Parts: sequence; C-alpha cells; structure tokens
Amino acid sequence: MSTGSASLYRRHRPRTFDDVVGQEHVVRTLRNAVEQGKVHHAYLFVGSRGTGKTSMAKILAACLDCTDGPTTTPCGTCDSCVSIANATSLDVLEMDAASNNSVDDIRDLREKVAYAPVSGRHKVYILDEAHMLSPQAWNAFLKTLEEPPPRTIFVLATTEAQKVLPTVVDRCHRFDFGRPSVEEVVAVLRRVAASEQIEIGDAALALIARHATGSFRDALGTLEQLVTYASGETIQPADVLAVLGVADAEELFEAVESVVARDPVRALRAAAELADGGRDPGQLLRDLEIHARELLTVQILGELPAELRVTAERDRRLLEQAQALPRADAVRLLDLVAAALEATANGAQARIQLELVLLKAACPEIDPTTSALLARIERLEARGHMPEAVAPAEAEPQATSSEEEGPTPPPSLDAAVTIWPAVVEKVREGNAMLAALLADARPVSAGERELTVAFPQGAAFLKRKAEQEDHRRVVADAVRAVTGATLALRYELRDDAIAAQAAGEQTLSGEELVRRFMEEFDAEELEPADEDPDQREAN
Repeated sequence: MSTGSASLYRRHRPRTFDDVVGQEHVVRTLRNAVEQGKVHHAYLFVGSRGTGKTSMAKILAACLDCTDGPTTTPCGTCDSCVSIANATSLDVLEMDAASNNSVDDIRDLREKVAYAPVSGRHKVYILDEAHMLSPQAWNAFLKTLEEPPPRTIFVLATTEAQKVLPTVVDRCHRFDFGRPSVEEVVAVLRRVAASEQIEIGDAALALIARHATGSFRDALGTLEQLVTYASGETIQPADVLAVLGVADAEELFEAVESVVARDPVRALRAAAELADGGRDPGQLLRDLEIHARELLTVQILGELPAELRVTAERDRRLLEQAQALPRADAVRLLDLVAAALEATANGAQARIQLELVLLKAACPEIDPTTSALLARIERLEARGHMPEAVAPAEAEPQATSSEEEGPTPPPSLDAAVTIWPAVVEKVREGNAMLAALLADARPVSAGERELTVAFPQGAAFLKRKAEQEDHRRVVADAVRAVTGATLALRYELRDDAIAAQAAGEQTLSGEELVRRFMEEFDAEELEPADEDPDQREAN
C-alpha cells in the first residue's frame, strides 16, 4: 500500500472538473463561465460539510491561473497548479471565517485585495464557513465584495446559507451542493482504494459510505483509520463496525425481531446486547433510527433500493423483516427513537432511553399514548379478535355513491370500550376542554349505527355540554377517524357502578367530576337559561 504524509482526502481530492463526482449543475455552469470568459466576481457555495465546496473553489482557481489557461482542464503540473493544490499559492488565499471573523480581520483582507496577483492571472479568495462572519465584519466587507479590484474573485463557502446576510447573497452567484449518493461515495472510495492498493470488500465500502452520510471527506477519513486498524490485512465489515463504533447489523435485526414478536423480555435482552458492546448508546439510537427508516423505505417502495444494498445476505434479511414488521410499527418505532434522541439531548440517560424504545415498541400495553393503543387494536384485528370497523382508518372512504359505499360494520361494546381512550385523545387534538368532559364517560352500548356513552349520575352538566351539536359532531368525527365507523352519539346518565363496570375501573362520583372540571378550567356551573326562576328556587 502506498503511503504519504498528506491525508487520503488531500491526496485524492478532485483537481479538475472531470474528477468531480456529482454536482453536475455546478461543474457545467463553471466550465461554461471559464470557456466564455464570464467568470463572476463572487460565488456562494452552499452545502453540507464534505461535499466538495472548497475543492470546487480550488479547481476554479486552477482553471484561471494554470499556465495553459484560462482552461477547463488545468495541467496539474505547473507551479501555479501545484501551489494551489498544496495550499501554498500567494494568489489563492483560504480564510476560515470561524476564526477570522472580526472587523480587523476583514480590514486586513481589504488591504491585501488591493494588491495585484503575484504570479497568476487572478487572485482568488476562498472564505470558508462564511456565515460565521459578524454583521459588523460583513458591513466592512460589503463594498469590497460588491466592487472588487480587477481580476479578483471571491468564493464564499457555507453550510448555513440562512445565516448569510441577504445583501451578501444578492451580490453572489449561488450554487447549492447536494449530498452525494451512497453509490457515488462508494465509487470514490473504490477509486482511492485501488490507487493506494488498499484491500477492502464491497460490503465494507458500502458501510463506510452509508455512515459518511454524504461526506466524501468523512468517508476517506474513515478509510484512512481503517488502513491503520487493519494493518495490511483485508478490511472487513466487522473492522468498519469496530472503528465507527456503530451497532452490528445482526444486533439491530434482533432488536427489531423483538418488536415483530411482541416480546418485551427479548427486547430488553436485545437492548442489553446493543449497549454491552461498549458502543455509545446515543449512536446506537441513531443506528436503530437508520435501520427503522430503511425498513419503512422498503415497505413503501416494495423493493430494496440500490443505495441500501450491502451484501446479499443482509439485503435478504432486510426485505424479510420489512415484510414481517407492520408499517404502523415501523412508523411508531421511528417516533419512539426521535423522542428518545430528544430526551437524551435534554440530559436523559441514553441507555435507559434505548431500553424504553424497544420495550414500548415490543409491548404497546405499557405505553399509554394513542399511537400505542392503535397499535394494540391493529394487532387484535390482525389476529381476528376484532371486527374490521375498529381498525384505525388510514383514509376516508372514496365511494362514488351510497350503494357502492355500503354499511360499515359497527364495533362491539368491548371494542368500543377499548378504543374509547383513543377517541378522547383524538378529540383532545382540537378541543382539550371537550376531551376533559369525556375523560370519565364510558361506552355502555354499541348498536349498528349508534354508540351510547354514559356519564356517572350527578354529571348532568357534563352530559349537557357533550350534547351540544358542535361537540357531538367533533366526537363523531373522532370515532370515525379511529374506527372507520360512522356512528350517531347518544349520551345518558347511569349509576356509577354500571359505568364503572363498563369501564372496568372505579369512577369518580358525578359531583366530584363536576368539581374537578370546574377547578381545572376555572369554570362555574350555570343553570339552563329556559328554567323557571321560581322552579329553580324550589329545587
């Protein structure tokens, strides 16, 4: 294997437009500008880190200052090309705005701009992380940027274009650098490995590329680490996993298998296997998120896209697991991981969050959220224990006529009691007060087209509020959204014991419900407006 003092990235960064992988729109425009002599005096390169913004700026500088130039194919061997590649050119100056962002730094730059090029035709200033300049520095720089001396070009590179002053953006030609695909990163890695005589297989290359998340620099940096780690041996996927500190694919498959099997014990053991490997639990959460996202992608596309392929065996398992895992569970797993990552960012222990994610995903019964309840309903439906009507409705029926639509099978009373908390949560999304009214009401009868909901005796006030037409409509819509059934709502008062029996739990008295409702919403009970005053006094 060849060696050198410079990093792999510096030795193999693109030197000409032909070396650039991706970014076709940028290459074509700049190539035409050089050929036609219409190079602009200021460019803004926008893109995530490692996508080639600085390399593109240096290619442009080499095109302009090569002894054969201006040319779109700089020779790479003349003094100008070599000095630009080695960052020693006196005419191509790189400046890190993160550490040179003061007014004094910009004033110094303005003084240098006044001087003519030393040996080349143009002076090119490359300002990296341009968004880090202070507003005062930008104001000092704005006039120079707008009207630079002849043969002076500015290239501003940034990862956060929204932080660059609009007045600056308006004076630049902007190019957005897209993230390279996994295949493009693999192509670069394979080319570098061949040049450096590095022995590495396709599976390991794919793992490096996927973990680099669209950064050529990160991918080549990882490859360089692996060269040292493998010490002349062929680099294997296990080496990549060890160096990157990411979860083994087998461990991720086992974690999701516990969700498929609805086995909380297996889920807890899978979490322990993941965490006991000495890897960062936060990274494990991110790895699990990527795995769940890949499963959902396969489910939606119905096939394994090229960018997700690693090895034949791993690809086969991903397809099989995507078929075994319900799509709703894949979405819920992603939601749980997102919540866990947010919790860890706020100081929660990552290992505990990892365990909770897998336990809640494998055992929705311990999760009180609406999505968990719907997951339980879906599981019961899949086992044939519930009528189709209580499955969550993914979309409104699109029947063209009442004859085509047909009657919707009603839920049983047991099913209605089971899904009632989900109905209340659905109501809460748009009307928290109405949801509070319904929290202690329970379905007591389910007919073909009607659902009867009972309030405890003494809660006449709550019943009257629920019976208001706008409230009745909101609840009916929530029932339809959760169950897919269109049912009329009927409310009544029943003895506390009967309501409690229907709910399977002990309920509060009607007076206590009214008191708690009034305290929570700072409300007062008003008598109906049409009640006779004398009769009210008698009561």
